Amino acid sequence: MSGDRDTASALIAEARRCFAEANLADPATDARVLVAGALGLSLSDILMRGDVVISLEQAEDVRAAIARRCKHEPVHRILGHRAFYGLDLQLSPATLEPRPDTEVLVDCVLPHLKRTIAEKGAAQLLDVGVGTGAISLALLKECPQARAVGSDISEGALSTAERNAYINGVAERFETVRSAWFACIEGRFDIIVSNPPYIPTGVVAELDPEVRDYDPLAALDGGQDGLDAYRALAVGAGAFLEPCGVVAVEIGYDQKKSVTALFEAAGFCLVEARRDYGGNDRVLLFTTRNCCGC
Repeated sequence: MSGDRDTASALIAEARRCFAEANLADPATDARVLVAGALGLSLSDILMRGDVVISLEQAEDVRAAIARRCKHEPVHRILGHRAFYGLDLQLSPATLEPRPDTEVLVDCVLPHLKRTIAEKGAAQLLDVGVGTGAISLALLKECPQARAVGSDISEGALSTAERNAYINGVAERFETVRSAWFACIEGRFDIIVSNPPYIPTGVVAELDPEVRDYDPLAALDGGQDGLDAYRALAVGAGAFLEPCGVVAVEIGYDQKKSVTALFEAAGFCLVEARRDYGGNDRVLLFTTRNCCGC
């Protein structure tokens, strides 16, 4: 099709064919989301205005995006942003792309955050390994009386989180600290959250290329058994928690027992566990043993 006759609908059909030939898992969805995003249209716009002719330059941009997706670059990496818990989050090479299952962590923490605010009038939150800021920024958006610190070892991740805080209107209640776990953290917090690296080193090479080749290794590799981050969190968190504060972590599907054992050995008890949308163990929430009657 010549450039002056390209339409969004035609480009979606073209993308779907290309993605099917590339053996991508969901060609139809990827085609709709990528083409709509590349054209700056919503999916409803596509339905209502899919037959409107677009410019040659726009069509070239869309085809360049299609070619990138055929090489397994994730759709939202190509678009440069994605939605998470009602936020619009910018992505960067230094950050993990937030997944929908991580919204379960926000859902799990939110009642505890609201209860703390009801009791104290405010709340302090620490997001360890902040990445894009997805978890802490979503919580700040839901709770105007909360403040958060996001820590990360990556300057690129911290810059991305700061930009996302500004974009989503919570920058005045969010600050960042470059820190390996708790090394440079000061103060105490009502809630500590983390979605740490939890993939065993030997498994990283077996991940889907969308993850292995585009998410930063430091956000994936959890050491030989995948538990290095949880050891650091379990040992260090207690010194930075307010009395009866909580720690919430995302975990791999088979790590509930091992992560729980690490936190219990450090003086915590498990007070809540949640599964993700696929039915896998995904979130664990702990408090100190003297506050849960364990």
